[in-house]
Amino acid sequence: MTVIGDAVRYLNDPLSWTRPGGILDLLGDHLWMTLVAVLIGAVIALPLGLWLGHTGRSGTIVVGTANLTRALPTLALLYIFTAALGLGQLPTILAVAIFAVPPILSNTYTGLREVDPDARDAGLGMGMSATRLLVSVELPLALPLIAAGLRTAAVQVVATVSLASLVGGGGLGLIISNGIFTQRFGQALAGAFIVVVVCLGIEGTLALLQRLLTPASLRAGMRSRAGRRGRGAAPVAAEA
Repeated sequence: MTVIGDAVRYLNDPLSWTRPGGILDLLGDHLWMTLVAVLIGAVIALPLGLWLGHTGRSGTIVVGTANLTRALPTLALLYIFTAALGLGQLPTILAVAIFAVPPILSNTYTGLREVDPDARDAGLGMGMSATRLLVSVELPLALPLIAAGLRTAAVQVVATVSLASLVGGGGLGLIISNGIFTQRFGQALAGAFIVVVVCLGIEGTLALLQRLLTPASLRAGMRSRAGRRGRGAAPVAAEA
Protein backbone atom coordinates (compact mmCIF):
# COMPACT_ATOMS: atom_id res chain seq x y z
CA MET A 1 0.00 0.00 0.00
CA THR A 2 2.98 2.34 0.56
CA VAL A 3 3.93 2.10 -3.11
CA ILE A 4 0.37 2.95 -4.17
CA GLY A 5 0.28 5.87 -1.74
CA ASP A 6 3.59 7.16 -3.11
CA ALA A 7 2.21 6.88 -6.63
CA VAL A 8 -0.89 8.87 -5.69
CA ARG A 9 1.24 11.55 -4.02
CA TYR A 10 3.47 11.78 -7.07
CA LEU A 11 0.50 12.22 -9.39
CA ASN A 12 -1.12 14.80 -7.08
CA ASP A 13 2.02 16.92 -6.81
CA PRO A 14 1.67 19.88 -9.23
CA LEU A 15 5.46 20.04 -9.63
CA SER A 16 5.45 16.50 -11.00
CA TRP A 17 3.42 17.84 -13.91
CA THR A 18 4.65 21.37 -14.51
CA ARG A 19 8.37 21.46 -13.71
CA PRO A 20 10.86 21.32 -16.60
CA GLY A 21 11.23 17.66 -17.53
CA GLY A 22 8.01 16.85 -15.70
CA ILE A 23 5.07 14.75 -16.82
CA LEU A 24 3.72 17.28 -19.33
CA ASP A 25 7.12 17.75 -21.01
CA LEU A 26 7.71 14.01 -21.16
CA LEU A 27 4.18 13.43 -22.46
CA GLY A 28 4.86 15.88 -25.28
CA ASP A 29 8.05 14.03 -26.23
CA HIS A 30 6.25 10.68 -25.98
CA LEU A 31 3.40 11.73 -28.28
CA TRP A 32 5.81 13.37 -30.73
CA MET A 33 7.87 10.19 -31.10
CA THR A 34 4.67 8.16 -31.46
CA LEU A 35 3.31 10.44 -34.18
CA VAL A 36 6.52 10.43 -36.21
CA ALA A 37 6.93 6.65 -35.92
CA VAL A 38 3.34 5.96 -37.02
CA LEU A 39 3.69 8.40 -39.91
CA ILE A 40 6.87 6.65 -41.08
CA GLY A 41 5.14 3.28 -40.82
CA ALA A 42 2.12 4.61 -42.72
CA VAL A 43 4.24 6.14 -45.49
CA ILE A 44 5.82 2.71 -46.04
CA ALA A 45 2.83 0.45 -45.46
CA LEU A 46 -0.13 2.33 -46.95
CA PRO A 47 1.09 2.68 -50.57
CA LEU A 48 2.45 -0.88 -50.54
CA GLY A 49 -0.77 -2.27 -49.05
CA LEU A 50 -2.93 -0.34 -51.53
CA TRP A 51 -0.92 -1.59 -54.48
CA LEU A 52 -0.83 -5.21 -53.28
CA GLY A 53 -4.52 -5.18 -52.38
CA HIS A 54 -5.53 -3.61 -55.68
CA THR A 55 -3.43 -5.90 -57.87
CA GLY A 56 -3.38 -9.01 -55.68
CA ARG A 57 0.23 -9.66 -56.69
CA SER A 58 2.28 -11.57 -54.10
CA GLY A 59 0.31 -9.86 -51.37
CA THR A 60 0.18 -12.86 -49.03
CA ILE A 61 3.95 -13.33 -49.23
CA VAL A 62 4.77 -9.67 -48.61
CA VAL A 63 2.30 -9.29 -45.75
CA GLY A 64 3.50 -12.55 -44.18
CA THR A 65 7.10 -11.38 -44.43
CA ALA A 66 6.22 -8.04 -42.84
CA ASN A 67 4.46 -9.81 -39.99
CA LEU A 68 7.67 -11.69 -39.21
CA THR A 69 9.15 -8.40 -37.97
CA ARG A 70 6.82 -8.66 -34.96
CA ALA A 71 9.05 -11.47 -33.71
CA LEU A 72 12.11 -9.18 -33.59
CA PRO A 73 13.22 -8.38 -30.03
CA THR A 74 12.35 -4.73 -29.43
CA LEU A 75 15.29 -3.99 -27.17
CA ALA A 76 17.77 -5.61 -29.54
CA LEU A 77 16.46 -3.55 -32.43
CA LEU A 78 16.56 -0.41 -30.31
CA TYR A 79 20.18 -0.96 -29.32
CA ILE A 80 21.17 -1.70 -32.93
CA PHE A 81 19.79 1.66 -34.06
CA THR A 82 21.38 3.36 -31.06
CA ALA A 83 24.77 1.88 -31.89
CA ALA A 84 24.44 3.15 -35.46
CA LEU A 85 22.87 6.57 -34.78
CA GLY A 86 23.76 7.43 -31.19
CA LEU A 87 21.56 8.25 -28.22
CA GLY A 88 18.33 10.23 -28.54
CA GLN A 89 14.88 10.05 -30.02
CA LEU A 90 15.83 9.06 -33.58
CA PRO A 91 16.84 5.44 -32.88
CA THR A 92 13.66 4.95 -30.87
CA ILE A 93 11.47 6.39 -33.62
CA LEU A 94 13.04 4.19 -36.30
CA ALA A 95 12.92 1.06 -34.14
CA VAL A 96 9.24 1.39 -33.24
CA ALA A 97 8.30 2.50 -36.77
CA ILE A 98 9.24 -1.00 -37.91
CA PHE A 99 6.54 -2.40 -35.60
CA ALA A 100 3.97 0.04 -37.00
CA VAL A 101 4.30 -1.39 -40.52
CA PRO A 102 2.74 -4.90 -40.14
CA PRO A 103 -0.73 -3.94 -38.79
CA ILE A 104 -1.11 -1.08 -41.28
CA LEU A 105 0.08 -3.21 -44.20
CA SER A 106 -2.01 -6.25 -43.24
CA ASN A 107 -5.22 -4.29 -42.73
CA THR A 108 -4.79 -2.22 -45.89
CA TYR A 109 -4.18 -5.31 -47.99
CA THR A 110 -7.03 -7.26 -46.38
CA GLY A 111 -9.41 -4.31 -46.64
CA LEU A 112 -8.92 -4.02 -50.38
CA ARG A 113 -9.03 -7.75 -51.04
CA GLU A 114 -12.35 -8.00 -49.15
CA VAL A 115 -14.06 -5.34 -51.23
CA ASP A 116 -17.27 -6.77 -52.71
CA PRO A 117 -16.42 -8.02 -56.24
CA ASP A 118 -19.81 -6.73 -57.43
CA ALA A 119 -18.82 -3.20 -56.45
CA ARG A 120 -15.52 -3.58 -58.28
CA ASP A 121 -17.26 -4.98 -61.37
CA ALA A 122 -19.78 -2.13 -61.30
CA GLY A 123 -16.95 0.39 -61.34
CA LEU A 124 -15.27 -1.33 -64.25
CA GLY A 125 -18.60 -1.50 -66.05
CA MET A 126 -18.88 2.28 -65.74
CA GLY A 127 -15.55 2.64 -67.53
CA MET A 128 -13.45 3.59 -64.50
CA SER A 129 -9.70 3.44 -64.85
CA ALA A 130 -7.70 1.34 -62.40
CA THR A 131 -6.68 4.44 -60.43
CA ARG A 132 -10.21 5.84 -60.27
CA LEU A 133 -11.56 2.43 -59.25
CA LEU A 134 -9.07 2.33 -56.39
CA VAL A 135 -9.79 5.88 -55.21
CA SER A 136 -13.56 5.99 -55.74
CA VAL A 137 -14.66 2.42 -54.97
CA GLU A 138 -12.09 0.22 -53.26
CA LEU A 139 -10.49 2.73 -50.88
CA PRO A 140 -13.76 4.05 -49.34
CA LEU A 141 -14.99 0.50 -48.75
CA ALA A 142 -11.67 -0.57 -47.24
CA LEU A 143 -11.31 2.54 -45.07
CA PRO A 144 -12.71 1.02 -41.84
CA LEU A 145 -10.13 -1.79 -41.89
CA ILE A 146 -7.34 0.61 -42.83
CA ALA A 147 -8.31 2.86 -39.92
CA ALA A 148 -8.31 -0.16 -37.61
CA GLY A 149 -4.76 -0.97 -38.72
CA LEU A 150 -3.63 2.57 -38.00
CA ARG A 151 -5.30 2.40 -34.59
CA THR A 152 -3.56 -0.86 -33.72
CA ALA A 153 -0.21 0.52 -34.87
CA ALA A 154 -0.62 3.72 -32.84
CA VAL A 155 -1.46 1.86 -29.62
CA GLN A 156 1.46 -0.56 -30.08
CA VAL A 157 3.86 2.30 -30.78
CA VAL A 158 2.76 4.51 -27.88
CA ALA A 159 3.36 1.62 -25.49
CA THR A 160 6.73 0.65 -27.01
CA VAL A 161 8.04 4.24 -27.08
CA SER A 162 8.34 3.93 -23.30
CA LEU A 163 11.66 2.17 -23.99
CA ALA A 164 13.10 5.44 -25.32
CA SER A 165 14.30 6.31 -21.83
CA LEU A 166 16.84 3.48 -22.04
CA VAL A 167 18.67 5.21 -24.91
CA GLY A 168 18.36 8.83 -23.85
CA GLY A 169 15.19 9.48 -25.82
CA GLY A 170 13.03 10.74 -22.98
CA GLY A 171 9.30 10.14 -22.98
CA LEU A 172 7.08 8.82 -20.21
CA GLY A 173 9.30 5.78 -19.78
CA LEU A 174 11.79 8.08 -18.09
CA ILE A 175 9.45 8.35 -15.09
CA ILE A 176 9.41 4.56 -14.80
CA SER A 177 13.14 4.00 -15.28
CA ASN A 178 14.14 6.82 -12.91
CA GLY A 179 11.75 5.47 -10.31
CA ILE A 180 13.24 2.00 -10.56
CA PHE A 181 16.87 3.15 -10.57
CA THR A 182 16.32 5.38 -7.49
CA GLN A 183 14.06 2.78 -5.82
CA ARG A 184 11.13 5.21 -5.84
CA PHE A 185 8.71 2.50 -6.85
CA GLY A 186 5.68 4.70 -6.31
CA GLN A 187 6.99 7.01 -9.05
CA ALA A 188 7.59 4.01 -11.31
CA LEU A 189 4.03 2.82 -10.70
CA ALA A 190 2.70 6.31 -11.43
CA GLY A 191 4.64 6.38 -14.72
CA ALA A 192 3.25 3.00 -15.74
CA PHE A 193 -0.26 4.20 -14.90
CA ILE A 194 0.18 7.30 -17.07
CA VAL A 195 1.35 5.17 -20.02
CA VAL A 196 -1.71 2.92 -19.64
CA VAL A 197 -4.03 5.94 -19.56
CA VAL A 198 -2.38 7.41 -22.66
CA CYS A 199 -2.74 4.09 -24.51
CA LEU A 200 -6.42 3.86 -23.59
CA GLY A 201 -6.98 7.49 -24.56
CA ILE A 202 -5.41 7.01 -27.98
CA GLU A 203 -7.35 3.76 -28.48
CA GLY A 204 -10.65 5.46 -27.62
CA THR A 205 -9.96 8.55 -29.71
CA LEU A 206 -8.95 6.57 -32.80
CA ALA A 207 -11.88 4.17 -32.34
CA LEU A 208 -14.22 7.15 -32.42
CA LEU A 209 -12.43 8.55 -35.47
CA GLN A 210 -12.70 5.16 -37.18
CA ARG A 211 -16.43 5.13 -36.55
CA LEU A 212 -16.79 8.65 -37.96
CA LEU A 213 -14.85 7.66 -41.09
CA THR A 214 -17.07 4.63 -41.69
CA PRO A 215 -20.12 5.53 -43.82
CA ALA A 216 -23.43 4.90 -42.08
CA SER A 217 -24.56 2.54 -44.84
CA LEU A 218 -21.37 0.51 -44.47
CA ARG A 219 -21.79 0.33 -40.67
CA ALA A 220 -25.34 -0.92 -41.15
CA GLY A 221 -24.13 -3.59 -43.57
CA MET A 222 -21.41 -4.70 -41.14
CA ARG A 223 -23.95 -5.00 -38.32
CA SER A 224 -26.27 -6.93 -40.59
CA ARG A 225 -23.54 -9.39 -41.56
CA ALA A 226 -22.52 -9.78 -37.92
CA GLY A 227 -26.14 -10.50 -36.99
CA ARG A 228 -26.48 -13.13 -39.70
CA ARG A 229 -23.27 -14.81 -38.55
CA GLY A 230 -24.54 -14.79 -34.98
CA ARG A 231 -27.88 -16.33 -35.95
CA GLY A 232 -26.12 -18.87 -38.10
CA ALA A 233 -23.87 -19.95 -35.25
CA ALA A 234 -26.72 -20.62 -32.80
CA PRO A 235 -28.08 -23.85 -34.38
CA VAL A 236 -24.58 -25.33 -34.46
CA ALA A 237 -24.17 -24.68 -30.75
CA ALA A 238 -27.58 -26.21 -30.06
CA GLU A 239 -26.76 -29.35 -32.03
CA ALA A 240 -23.47 -29.71 -30.20
